[in-house]
Parts: sequence; C-alpha cells; structure tokens
Amino acid sequence: MKRISVSYKPDDVLHAHYAARLNEFAAAGRDARLPKAADDQRKIALILVDYQHDFVHAGGALHVPGAVEDVQRFLSWFYTNVASITSIYSSLDTHVPMQIFFSSWWQNSHGEHPAHGTTITVEDVQTRRWIPQQEPEWSERYVNLLRAHTKKELIIWPYHAMEGTLGHMLVAPVSEAIMYHSAARQTQPTYIIKGRTIRTEYYGIFGAEVADPKDRASYLNTPLLDALEEHDLVYVAGEARSHCVLETAKQILKHFERQPNLIKRLRFLKDCTSCVQFAAPPQEKKQAQDEREKANEVIRQTTEKELNEMEAQGVRLVNSTDPIVL
Repeated sequence: MKRISVSYKPDDVLHAHYAARLNEFAAAGRDARLPKAADDQRKIALILVDYQHDFVHAGGALHVPGAVEDVQRFLSWFYTNVASITSIYSSLDTHVPMQIFFSSWWQNSHGEHPAHGTTITVEDVQTRRWIPQQEPEWSERYVNLLRAHTKKELIIWPYHAMEGTLGHMLVAPVSEAIMYHSAARQTQPTYIIKGRTIRTEYYGIFGAEVADPKDRASYLNTPLLDALEEHDLVYVAGEARSHCVLETAKQILKHFERQPNLIKRLRFLKDCTSCVQFAAPPQEKKQAQDEREKANEVIRQTTEKELNEMEAQGVRLVNSTDPIVL
C-alpha cells in the first residue's frame, strides 16, 4: 500500500487524458504481497459500471456532472479495501454509429433529426412525428415493447462511448486500480461489453431494455448473475446513477427477487455515482432551458424514489467512508 500512496493521487482523476501507468501499478500490486483472492473466506464482488472518459470527464460526450468526484471517492474506498475485494466486474458501454437511440436513426417530415434528450413515444411514431430511417417495422414495435415492459419511452442520446474512441476507454486511474488489484490478489478482472446491439437500448450490464431476437447478446446474462451469487457481498458503483447503475441494480433485484437473503448482499455506493443531466444549448430560449431543468429534476427525483424502494427490499445504500460489514 505504500507504493500506492506515492503512485496514486486523487488529482489524477482531474487529468483527462494520460496513458494508464499499468506497469507501475502492476509492480506496486505485486510488492503489496496481499493474499490470493482465491483464498478469501468472505468473498466480495465489485461491479464498476461505465467509468469511461465520455461519462466522467467534463469534455466527454455524455459527461455526468459530479462524476470526477465520484471516481475520486471510489478510488479512496477501493485502495482502503483492496485486500477484501475478491472479484472485479467492469462494464464498457460500447456503441456504433447507427443505433436506435441515436438521432441518425430518426427524422421528421422536414428531414430534421431529433435533438439530444428528445423523447420519442409510441404516439410520436404512430403519428409520424418521428420517422425511423432504419428498420421501420421493428422501430414501431420496439417503442411499444419498451413502454409495455419497462414503463419507459425511447430517449435520443448524443454519440457517446463510440467503439475505438478515447471516450470509450475507462478513465486511467480506474484502469490502474484494476491492474493493481489483479497483480496484488493474483486474479483476473472481468470486462463486460454492453450496448453494441443496434436495435435496442442497453442500460444495465446484464441485458438490454428489450431483448432483440436478432441478437443473442442482448438477452439476460444469467451466467454473470449466477457468478454474483457465489459472493457474500456485491458492491456497485459507476455512471450514471439515474440510468446504467440504477438499471444494473434493478436487474440484480429482479433476478434474485425470490431470494431475499441474496438481495441483502447488495451494496450501492451512493456517493460514487451521479445522475445524468441534460444540458440545454446556450441558444435555446429560456422556456426550453427551464423545461430541460424540470426534466433533470424529474430524473433526480425518480432515481431517489427507486433507490428508496430498493432499500425497502433489503439493498444497503452506503457511502465510500462506511466500513465493509456483512
């Protein structure tokens, strides 16, 4: 741990673009001489949801306000508890240019594409307010399935976490932490690629909002969920609290809904994750900006309501300063 106190500094998270110091952190991990993860009597899993450049840093395509501070708090928790963490599962939101939740998929009768943050409803598609430019039959079916199965509407997102771009990468301090853990505990991390399915949205790491019958990768990842069952505690952190982190926790709850003893193992690191906030372009009129802020407040309130409901089911909402306890 002494090497880490020199190598890692909280301000590292503020530096958006630097090559992860993997050799240095691997050496520090080996020097720590921690016990092997395979020998843990109490097994703890850590799920990291989308701690990627595009979500964390201010210049990212879908920056989450507060994400830099979230990562700083997470890393403080991580290095305090690294000797207790058995398994790491880290997801990477991964996208390609033509997907159903990007503006390129849709346009109106004037040939205009929807702005980021636009909600496309069942009625919008039926009345041709928004017209799909790809897969028209599926697109109409999809918005109906999305509403019926998840009580949600389709949201248009800015291009983000595009495969092969810097925005897709984990922020360097998180990559360094994973490397340190792997070397120190002599174990392999698990990386989860999510979101590449073009005909559906993919928030939670275990499966798409609506499974696409043409893509088996969009179906529920039950082997990954079953792997969590082998742990005594499961910690969740990442971005964004209102979407991918929340849905990841909800997928765990749904899968284990008949096993309340397993739900009680889930720990939500609430100060290591923040909500999405749609920013209004400066040229938008004040009314439009006010509407955006109202929408952001709805997102925040809805997220807190759902977290409170999870807590009532047995999930523990904890802070990064709280000790690990069963």
